[in-house]
Amino acid sequence: MKNFTPMFWISFTIGVIFVAWGVILPDQLMDVMSNIQGILLDKFGWFYQFSATFFFVVAIFFAFSKYGRIKLGKEDDKPEYSTATWFAMLFSAGMGIGLLFYGVSEPVSHYSSPPFGEGGTIESAKVGLRYTYLHWGFHAWAIYAVVALALAYYKFRKGMPGLMSATLYPVLGEKVKGPIGYIVDIVAVFATIFGVAISLGIGAQQINSGLNYLLDIPINFKVQLVIMAVATVLFISSAASGLSKGIKYLSNANMVLAVLLFFTFLILGPTQFVLELFSTTFGSYVQNLPSMGLRFSPFNVEDNQWVKDWTIFYWAWWISWTPFVGTFIARVSKGRTVREFIIAVIIVPTIVCALWFGVFGGTGLYYDLVQGVDVSGQSLETALFYVYDQMPLSVVLSVISLFLIITFFVTSADSATFVLGMQTSNGSLNPPFFVKFSWGLILAAIAAILMGTGGISGLQAATIITALPLGIILFVMTYGLILSFQKEGISKRKKKSSSDVKDIG
Repeated sequence: MKNFTPMFWISFTIGVIFVAWGVILPDQLMDVMSNIQGILLDKFGWFYQFSATFFFVVAIFFAFSKYGRIKLGKEDDKPEYSTATWFAMLFSAGMGIGLLFYGVSEPVSHYSSPPFGEGGTIESAKVGLRYTYLHWGFHAWAIYAVVALALAYYKFRKGMPGLMSATLYPVLGEKVKGPIGYIVDIVAVFATIFGVAISLGIGAQQINSGLNYLLDIPINFKVQLVIMAVATVLFISSAASGLSKGIKYLSNANMVLAVLLFFTFLILGPTQFVLELFSTTFGSYVQNLPSMGLRFSPFNVEDNQWVKDWTIFYWAWWISWTPFVGTFIARVSKGRTVREFIIAVIIVPTIVCALWFGVFGGTGLYYDLVQGVDVSGQSLETALFYVYDQMPLSVVLSVISLFLIITFFVTSADSATFVLGMQTSNGSLNPPFFVKFSWGLILAAIAAILMGTGGISGLQAATIITALPLGIILFVMTYGLILSFQKEGISKRKKKSSSDVKDIG
């Protein structure tokens, strides 16, 4: 126990207190969180909206500026993983469960209840896909990219701990090693827990839905609790095997299953309709990106509430995931240049996510809008399996999806326990198993408590609350990274100038 850091004991104690609060007074916990969420959305919704666009602009600037040549590591460092494995690990730790949960359900939900205009029309179907691309596209991955860039730069090039607090050193100096640093890292820890808890919650719901479809197992919280318990055993066992074994193998398996499911779904579904719809809507998304990314409806209460319920929630979710996904992406990105890193983390995943939603969401829209099947009337967790019911090989597709959801569930939680271990072990790249085991239990307990008391709404409230202070931290971090890049540029020019003088001499 003597090797464990004070940061671990402080944050772990807070986690235990939160779990105890949820067990003893669940209604009070939910009331407090819901009230805080309401205040934040009413008063600071603009902050989340502007933050997403800000990080997107900053990421593009880093990629195409002179700083793009900076390597995330020493000058002779080579990438630790192949490009294919790197992409696989990035996706498995990023948005895996969400792609399956929302793949059909989000575009169809927006089609039925669009951000503006009348629902259930051809136009609302196009708008629904456009806004789904927005929520899972360039803005989302830019938020990840900027945080991961800072963590990788300071860890591998400057030799600093892989902690969120370390990224503030250029601005705060030695203060990051005191109470201010502890507060920053504690905020990052609980943002990670609440952000990942949403994935575990929706994953349990969709596994339950798939089991109901295949085996007629009832859909209720007790079943979902059992699913989370079994998954907890699996991801803690995976965490025990270490990063290069557990997460690497599961990530590659995820990628193979996801690609197989994607092309099978595309071929069996209305292929021409889906590809034409994707082409139209993705082009419209890129064309309208600035206005969509900053959209509010201050004169229309109903439309403005839609922005809060969907867009603002997503920005909060991605911000809360940045310590988790950012740390993980940074951990596997040593040896890449800033330009290579930004382009890979933003452009490629955005296109892949858009294709996924274009195919799955487009198929759901086809059956609802063209075939008259009531896809939009299904719940978020059952929409995918309802669409499978309209297609050939529906049972096979459902089984593949269930396996994929389970492996995404395990890799997300596995990666999260690894990152939480890093954050509470002074940035260690090999945190003790007991630390990862402890965080695995806390993560599962908090996900179960929030699901049991407030469902997905409870998980969303926790995410929005932690995302605000973390968002402020990310702004300071970005400013510090710009200062560091400028300082490095000045240092390189001085070295070059000195070398030129010697050559002349």
